[in-house]
Amino acid sequence: MGCRKRSAKTDLLRAVVNEGECVPDPRGTLPGRGAYLHQDRGCLDLAVRRRAFPRAFRLPGPLDVTGLREFVERQADRCNEGTK
Repeated sequence: MGCRKRSAKTDLLRAVVNEGECVPDPRGTLPGRGAYLHQDRGCLDLAVRRRAFPRAFRLPGPLDVTGLREFVERQADRCNEGTK
């Protein structure tokens, strides 16, 4: 969504809307329309800046991406710990 690069589905994070908030769905089991992005801060920032989430979910107005941002940052921190 953000960087628009193609990747295998297993390399992407699925996000869904739950009560007006964009939440991560790492197992891919939550109901509803899903949008996929890389588990990368840059990709998420681009998606937010381009207002890609409301378009992908076919909803008016901005969505709260706080939960999704926290998940992506935790994943990035875990990856950085593994490389030290």
